[in-house]
Amino acid sequence: MKLLEGKVALITGATRGIGKGIAEAYVAQGAKIAFTYRSSAEKAKAFEDELKAAGGECISFQADAADFAATEGVIKGIIEAYGRLDIIVNNAGITKDTLMLRMDLEKWQSVLDTNLNSVFYTTKAAMRTLLKQRSGSIINISSVVGLQGNAGQANYAASKAGIIGFTKSVAREIGSRGIRANVVAPGFIATEMTAELPEKELATWLEGIPLKRAGSPEDVAQLCVFLGSDMSTYITGQVMNVDGGMVMA
Repeated sequence: MKLLEGKVALITGATRGIGKGIAEAYVAQGAKIAFTYRSSAEKAKAFEDELKAAGGECISFQADAADFAATEGVIKGIIEAYGRLDIIVNNAGITKDTLMLRMDLEKWQSVLDTNLNSVFYTTKAAMRTLLKQRSGSIINISSVVGLQGNAGQANYAASKAGIIGFTKSVAREIGSRGIRANVVAPGFIATEMTAELPEKELATWLEGIPLKRAGSPEDVAQLCVFLGSDMSTYITGQVMNVDGGMVMA
């Protein structure tokens, strides 16, 4: 039996990178999925067709993660389509990196809105459904940057650190109802974004990783499969790094 057979999952920001890898892994493990995207309807449709061709059942929603009303609409659409929601993967995120001296209010606020506020919005919008079911797994994608900070990423680091505190609070608040909440903190993952890095900067990153390689979206996705499955029913409030040993507590 597949690990996510019979489960319904929402993955935000799933048309590229880590989110795409998670969506593909979830479909492969038997989940029905809904995913969100912000801009390219054409790209989303192509991905939806790809997942269906692989035997998956899925629906997509165009929604800005930083818009609470849009998020409520997504949750409502999922319940109308599938009747339940078992797993939420809050993956949507952006970066607007710059040194503090040059960081304007827009760069600060937009990153906090998309990366942190969106996690609250999705959790809030889905809460009544999860409480009624008395089950569910919330998986919030943070970053090792939220654990150790990074020069030029004060906004990103703050948003990702905020996700950790939020998740632990939610885990304590709703654990008695059978709902779990955990954090996945990726390290250096090879995506379209990191592919644009200069070779010298890439080498510097890899030098600080004990396993001496970048991770892949699939590396992150496999942990998300585990956390969404019934194999992890006694795990909540945890932060799990997928970073090749980059950050060790």
